[in-house]
This record gives sequence, C-alpha cells and structure tokens, in this order.
Amino acid sequence: MSREEKGITQRPMVRFSDAGGLASEEDSVAVEEPLEIRVSGDTVAITMRTPGQDRELTVGFLFSEGILRSVDDLGGVAYCGRPGEEGWGNVIEVTPAAGLVLEVERVSAARRGTLTTAACGVCGRRSVDDLMAVCSPIPAGLALGPEVVARATERLREVQLNFARTGGVHAAAVLDSRGELLAAAEDIGRHNAVDKVVGALVLSGRVRSSRASTSSSVPRSELPPALLVVSGRASFEIVQKAAVARIPVVASVSAASSLAIDLAHRSGVTLATFVRDGRFNVYTHAQRLGGT
Repeated sequence: MSREEKGITQRPMVRFSDAGGLASEEDSVAVEEPLEIRVSGDTVAITMRTPGQDRELTVGFLFSEGILRSVDDLGGVAYCGRPGEEGWGNVIEVTPAAGLVLEVERVSAARRGTLTTAACGVCGRRSVDDLMAVCSPIPAGLALGPEVVARATERLREVQLNFARTGGVHAAAVLDSRGELLAAAEDIGRHNAVDKVVGALVLSGRVRSSRASTSSSVPRSELPPALLVVSGRASFEIVQKAAVARIPVVASVSAASSLAIDLAHRSGVTLATFVRDGRFNVYTHAQRLGGT
C-alpha cells in the first residue's frame, strides 16, 4: 500500500451483543499519526492526522495561516529523510520559491503557549477583528442556487470511502457553482480535511490569497470554488479557512457555533447548517442563495 493510499489499518476486536461476546475478528480503523510541518528547517506546526494528501494538508494549513499566498510562493514540498527510515513520512519540509522568505512568525503571533499545533486552529486569535484585519470580506457577487447547497452533503457522502469502512474520519469537499466536485479529502481531524482540499486548490492555482498578485494560470473558462461542505459542525476555524480561501459558501452537516456565525457575517460568507435531506438553515448572507 502506498503512503497516499494509507489511511486504514486493521485491529483485533471482540464484538458483543445481547447474546454475549463473539469470536475476535479484525476491524478496519482510521490511522492517526503525527505530521510535523517545517518551513526552511523550522518546525511550524504538529498535527495529528490520517496519512494521505500530506502535501495538500501542509500547503492548505500554511495558506490558511497566511504564510503562503499562492502556489507561486512554493519552491518545494517533500518528506524529510528516506523511505524505510523510522518515522519517515511524518515530517514534511516546505522550501520557499527562490528569493522568497516565508513569514512563519504569522503562526506564532496568532497562538498562545509554547506548543504550536495545527489541531488548535485559531485558538490563539483574540477575536473576529484579528482575522478581519488580514482578510477582507468576500464580495457579494457570486449567486448560488439553493439546490446546489441542498445536494452538497450528498456529494460529500460519495467521497467518504474511508468513513464507510471505519466510521472514524471527517470529510470536506469543495464544489463549483454547478455543484461539480473540485476537491475532496478525508481525515481524522475536520480541520485537516479542510486544509487538504484548500491545499489541493492552492496547488492547482484555483485559490490565491487576496494578498497575492492577480496573475493566474487557471483558464478563465473554469468556474471558481463556490462552496465548502464539511462533515460535522461548522466551527470558527472552518469559516476562517473558507474566508481566507475566498470560498463564499460553507455548508455543514451539523450545527454552527456562535463565533462561526459572527465570523461568517463579518467576512461575507454564507453559512448553511444541518444540510440534510434537501433542507438546511442559513445564518448569514442568505441573499447569495436567493434569500432575503
């Protein structure tokens, strides 16, 4: 099994029922391992993740934190060490483009404490104001049919292959305004799944920071990312990652937190929750979906 396919392993278990314990059998469970992210030799973050799409996870995390502005900032992304060495595949190094110095202090300045973890998301950010100071609101331009939102979680279920086998991973997907899938990922952590899909779009040139140059290699005929759909709830950091990636709509299977709603309102993101069976609730900017 290649590292990109790795995400499920087997563990013995005994299944119990009203009739008592049954024979031991092998069960499929999601893999959880640490990934250390380094930039120019310095450790920036450590996250517990499901291996696979590590390059996308790394790029998406650094982009969401404001360290990367676009794929043009990248010189290389590669695992440290050699295949077969102990721990190989759990440390990844980012090299900036020639002549560029990446501002890794953006992460440390945004967090409290001595341990920097990607899992804590925006734990250290003081308020919505801190994020809005570096992330301009998304314009109201794009209109999206409510039927695209209503079907979003169905599209998400189609890509949840590891969840179907383990029941133990989250998923995220990005769709265009027609509901076509642009990127999808699964991970033990919801924030990691989002970083993976955002990273995939950054690497393809579809997503660029508002601070990046206006040049783009993506053909104008291709529709831009329109909707981020996530399993579970919509937290502050999920909306934050969508806002930085300039994705105007977030749809979640479950509820939203108060701070997620506040940030969505300020950042121009349409936030839809409990997207199930063709129904959903919208807390912010419903006019983008034809609402009032």
